Amino acid sequence: MADPFDTAGLRRRVLAAWTDSPARFREDANAEEDLVRGGYRDRLLVELAQNAADAAVRAGVPGRLRLELATVGGGGEVLRAANTGAPLDAAGVTGLATLRASAKRDEARTVGRFGVGFAAVLAVSDEPAVHSTPGGVRFSAAHTRAAVADVPALAGELARRDGAVPVLRLPWPADGPPPHGFATEVVLPLRAGSRAAVRGALEALEAELLLALPGLAEVEVAVDGAVRTLSCTRTPPLARVRDGDHTTTWRLATRSGELPAELLAGRPVEERARRGYDVTWAVPLDDDGRPVPLTGRQVVHAPTPSDEPLSLPVRLVAPFPLGPDRRHVAPGPVTDALVVVAADTYADLVTALPADPAVLGLVPRIGLAAAELDAALGSAVLDRLRAAAWLPAADDPARRQPPDRAAVLADDTDERVAVLAGVVPGLLPAGWSRRDGAPALAALGVRRIGPAEVVEAVSGIGRPADWWARLYAALDGADREELGALPVPLADGRTAPGPAGVLLPGEDLPVARLGPLHLRVADPGAVADPAARRLLERLGARPAAAAVVLADPAVRGAVEESVDAVEEGFDDGDPAALAEAVLALVAAAATAPGELPWLAELALPDAEGAWAPAGELLLPGAPLAAVLRDGALGMLDPGFAAAHDPAVLRAAGVLADFAVVHADDPDDLDVDAADEWADAVLDRLPPGGLPPAWPPLTAVRDLELVADWAGALPLLAAAPEEAWADVVLDGVAVPCYLRWWLSTHPVLGGRRPDRLCAPGSRELRGLYDPADGPASVLGRLRLPATVDDVLADVDTALDLLDRLGDPARTVPPPVLRTVHARLARALDGVDVDPPRRVRVAPDRVADPAREAVAVLDVPWVQPLVDALLVPAGGAPAAVADLLDLPLAGERVRAEVTSTPVRRQPWASVPGAGLAAARLGVPELTGEVAVHEPLLAGGRPVPWWPGDGVDHVDGSPAALGRALAWRARAWPLRQALAEAFADPGRAADLAAEDAVG
Repeated sequence: MADPFDTAGLRRRVLAAWTDSPARFREDANAEEDLVRGGYRDRLLVELAQNAADAAVRAGVPGRLRLELATVGGGGEVLRAANTGAPLDAAGVTGLATLRASAKRDEARTVGRFGVGFAAVLAVSDEPAVHSTPGGVRFSAAHTRAAVADVPALAGELARRDGAVPVLRLPWPADGPPPHGFATEVVLPLRAGSRAAVRGALEALEAELLLALPGLAEVEVAVDGAVRTLSCTRTPPLARVRDGDHTTTWRLATRSGELPAELLAGRPVEERARRGYDVTWAVPLDDDGRPVPLTGRQVVHAPTPSDEPLSLPVRLVAPFPLGPDRRHVAPGPVTDALVVVAADTYADLVTALPADPAVLGLVPRIGLAAAELDAALGSAVLDRLRAAAWLPAADDPARRQPPDRAAVLADDTDERVAVLAGVVPGLLPAGWSRRDGAPALAALGVRRIGPAEVVEAVSGIGRPADWWARLYAALDGADREELGALPVPLADGRTAPGPAGVLLPGEDLPVARLGPLHLRVADPGAVADPAARRLLERLGARPAAAAVVLADPAVRGAVEESVDAVEEGFDDGDPAALAEAVLALVAAAATAPGELPWLAELALPDAEGAWAPAGELLLPGAPLAAVLRDGALGMLDPGFAAAHDPAVLRAAGVLADFAVVHADDPDDLDVDAADEWADAVLDRLPPGGLPPAWPPLTAVRDLELVADWAGALPLLAAAPEEAWADVVLDGVAVPCYLRWWLSTHPVLGGRRPDRLCAPGSRELRGLYDPADGPASVLGRLRLPATVDDVLADVDTALDLLDRLGDPARTVPPPVLRTVHARLARALDGVDVDPPRRVRVAPDRVADPAREAVAVLDVPWVQPLVDALLVPAGGAPAAVADLLDLPLAGERVRAEVTSTPVRRQPWASVPGAGLAAARLGVPELTGEVAVHEPLLAGGRPVPWWPGDGVDHVDGSPAALGRALAWRARAWPLRQALAEAFADPGRAADLAAEDAVG
């Protein structure tokens, strides 16, 4: 077998060295064991790829690697790694067989780590071989063990190691060229039990490995005949990494250079000879070119994966010096220098990416560093990013700014950013305030702008109304507690310092005419957007339809002060302009006459060239003007009247007919005799009660100014129903002001309506004259038709008392029987002077000063009374008190003077059973004495009550009256007399009682 690399010579030299110094044997064996124990099985494929990449770089050709797991004859498993590039040479063989040394000392851009990487093959194989175009070399644990066993000086050491030997120190020639198209092939017969791990490593091999191996363009992975191709195509600054059918585009940022020699002092000679470096950061991009931060655990690639953790979500490839375990970066000046280069390169990467919020995912997070190197990288990167101008500006997409000049809205939207761009300095575009980017912005020092800062930024700036509308709409939904001072442009050119109290004009509001009112009405253009209105309402602004603005206290104040302002010179504008503004509001609000009584205070021009309150002016040609006294009210300027809608002028208080006024209490009714009406109303309420709670009151003004009542009454009859409606106090309905005033004044042909009666009244016929007039007017006045109507008011009750004593009047008999008693009840508690004459018959009055007049209080004395009797109506004491007359019972002093012919129980009187039934008692009690005749005081009487016995003359009428009085059932006296008049018909009469 040819031995082109003089492997025999290498073996002799190594064996001679071991023989001369068994310590060298132990050192080599221990070093190899350390490498194996280092767990290089997970790095095997990476080391093979790294060697392939270096071979391609040395040859200056695109690198290609084929990794194949196959089964060979006899059932063995083998891993083959074939690569293009520079073939194996004698120096390479020497490097393979010399632990911790390499033949790549002068190749600055190779990535292999000084021959140590090949030792990874020992993790899976005891018989590794390398086939190359010049020749091959193999290593064998068994052959090495046999060779060492023949050396007596090493036998003891071999025995102590149980036959374990350093496999990669003694090479043997190997037959067989590499596969066609490849320069070198590593053949690894797998140790028993290794296949599963190798297969898993092949399946897990990532295409992104090629990013760290620029000399390697393609890797084929063949497992049991299935082939997967990994490739990397570089078109700086992009690299497209393909894994089968899946392609990922990566953005690269690379810096190359050469480290100063002094930094490498103390490092191995191989490192000192290779001072060049390439530092690369790579991040995958989505289809839109935005970065997609890597997830999961990241490590530093130096240049192939190490165990050095990296919290930055990108791929770092840099030739950091590794420690003896080849897994962690060794600290020192070289590492520090490369950290600086890496930080600058990272800034290159980030600042070259599209200005999209996704880039914030690449900003180091404070406090997340996983190790010392990671912390150094993160801190250095953050310093670069804070100083670099790379953040976009919302107002100029092409401009970039450093973070310390940038600001982001705490809760941005496209609309908010669009409207605030150029207003908030350094504002970032929309989308940069997402929660996941907040830590990055905080780490960069970007100002976070909340609603309060937005308000501060927009205060004092000049912008058109539609800009403010867009601002308000954009801020809809923000925290209203921070927007309280948000400026609002007003329609008159002023700016309100906050929305509270600002009026938001409705479509019906005549904004252009409201200047003289100095209202805080928002510029209509600023609130045209519904979202803008919604925000301002949330902040205290009020929707302002014309009716709302008209009711604003500022408008009312201007109206109520307008006349005084004119008299004092009206130094705040023109009274005509104020009047026009108010009338425009009245028209837009469709205000009804009397709806806002204070409008009557508006100063308007009169026909004399002066200014007067609208409520004291008449419309030219108004019906009201024809019925009032001349000069009682002024006349509105005819020209001004012609220029305005009469309905609007009437709503403002100008008079065309009688004006209706409203109040919540009589004291606030500015009408004639309001206090007298209130007293009359209270007199109708039950005595002793608490002061009533007044309902809303309605009255008609200017009644005292009427000269022509014949013309005025039809106008008043047409007044609104509320002006005629009764007032209800504590459940009692009393006359409204209008009805009371008209009733108590001579408005019907010079006579008071309450001194007349309704046409057709039967109860009051003879006492009152019937009223005459239009039915509509008389119906509204509700003229008295009954005694109860008259007695409802103290004043008219007193008038009725006087009329009863008027000899020129007559009284219907049914009325006379009860009228005095009803008057006594109505006037109870009223200080009444007794009348000079009293009514004793329907057509007769008596003068108590000249004639004997009494009030009949007990019926049995009537035959003995020598006086004219006034019917008591069941209330003799009250009537006597009212009329200042004696009671009949007080005038008669008499006793029974006759002797009865018989005494018997009431129960034994014929007819007593029916009488008891009619009284509703089981049996009559007491006694009755019959006289023939019955004398009292020597004069005949029909009946006379007694303490124990009743006296009668024996007649049925006397029996009925005596029993009715005893039983306190005076209304039944006729029914009882009937029972005693015909006892034989008691059964028939009882049957009649049962009917119905």
